[in-house]
Amino acid sequence: MLKAYKGSLRGNVIEWDDDAPPTDSAEVIVMITKEKRKPNPKAAIQALKKLAEMKAFASIEDPVAWQREIRKDRPLPGRD
Repeated sequence: MLKAYKGSLRGNVIEWDDDAPPTDSAEVIVMITKEKRKPNPKAAIQALKKLAEMKAFASIEDPVAWQREIRKDRPLPGRD
């Protein structure tokens, strides 16, 4: 399974913004961008509309319970 980790490259060192990848990772792929990306609200709205049209989350009966289950694997910032 692929998972994205965001960070900044400083010389030969990556400073992770949030969680760092596990130390037992087999492969790391780094994508270098020239500048930080700015959020694009129009693109986000369009993507959410497509997900709604596809009924991508129709199988989720209780969104609150689903979110709690998804977040069990990591602590939330500022919460214990």
